[in-house]
Amino acid sequence: MTTSADLDGFRAEVSDWVQTNFPSALNGFDLGADSPSEKGVSGEFRAWRQALADKGWGTPTWPKEYGGAGLSDPEAKVIRREIAKAGAFNPIPPMTGMGVTMVGPTILEYGTDEQKAKHLPGIASGEVRWCLGLSEPNAGSDLASLSTKAVDEGDAFILNGQKIWTSGAHISQWCGAVVRTDPKAKKRDGISFVMLPMDQKGVETRLIKLISGASPFCETFFNDARADKKDLLGDLNDGWSVVKRLLQHERQSQTSAPAAVKIDQEPLQEQAKRYVGTLQDGTLADPDLRLRIVGNLMDAEAHKLTVSRITAEAKGQVKVSAAASILKNSMTRVAQTKAELTLEMMGNQGIGWEGEQFSDEELRSVRDWLMGKAMSIYGGSAEIQNNIISKNILGLPETTQQG
Repeated sequence: MTTSADLDGFRAEVSDWVQTNFPSALNGFDLGADSPSEKGVSGEFRAWRQALADKGWGTPTWPKEYGGAGLSDPEAKVIRREIAKAGAFNPIPPMTGMGVTMVGPTILEYGTDEQKAKHLPGIASGEVRWCLGLSEPNAGSDLASLSTKAVDEGDAFILNGQKIWTSGAHISQWCGAVVRTDPKAKKRDGISFVMLPMDQKGVETRLIKLISGASPFCETFFNDARADKKDLLGDLNDGWSVVKRLLQHERQSQTSAPAAVKIDQEPLQEQAKRYVGTLQDGTLADPDLRLRIVGNLMDAEAHKLTVSRITAEAKGQVKVSAAASILKNSMTRVAQTKAELTLEMMGNQGIGWEGEQFSDEELRSVRDWLMGKAMSIYGGSAEIQNNIISKNILGLPETTQQG
């Protein structure tokens, strides 16, 4: 058990280490917007990533033998906060795509020893990026209706079909895909989860351009693509169990979006005062806006406390839970409301797309607002989460489908 005194000592150790090792050339580097090569800091970026990887602090709670540090959740939280307080960042999770947040935790739970040794160190070091092949054009949120087929051909499965919204597929080295391995079984019983390399002749990716101007999503086509049988995760035809757990990890990773917990971001109320002005007593000049900002701050705090409670209650349990659905919808509401309030307080400055009359903060807020609309959809739509909550938590009858 980690005591408060232990954490205080660990906090000091982490703070000293970050101050010593974080390259000054990376100060002000925006992990979401800047390119290391374009900023001329590629060497410093690689050195910082490697330093974190050597400590195991990119994935601090993972076992040491797989590239983690074997630390507790409170110790991992200390690392996150001390890195943020120093104005630094942990590049490893975003560099791995879905590796740290979804694939890695699922391999830890369902993978064989051989699979763990093969895949986890590359994720923990930030050197191997993963995408996921889940959604399909004709399946939508009804994931079990997928039609991508995997045929048994000796020591491998041969995949044919199309996936969509495969984030970062064009720059990923590996993909985790749900595929139909038994077309005669009930639709949730004939699915398997396979892992396959993206650098092969049978895999083609095409970017999908979004309204926000960014293009993180792809269509991915499998044309006789090969997945080694040794990379079947979980049991054959039991991929539905694997993917449910994987999606739970996804929802949990989306419950602490930067909009709610970013340490170095100016508080919403201070931002509002700067744009709207204050009364003589220092309070925000617009009383209606003031009330709505208070409501959003209270919702954000309630969400954080609920995350802490559910995390503590779930400690040590490796099973599918519907609690992540509550947190995913809660986080979406907090983040989208905050984005709406931000644009409102900026007034005309909050509707710019380009031009010198807009600050970087204002241009970023517009893009964040647009990107935030996707939160209601990705990782399972808000309606899907509501169905899960109604059925698995409230005990209401099935209203969507049988299977």
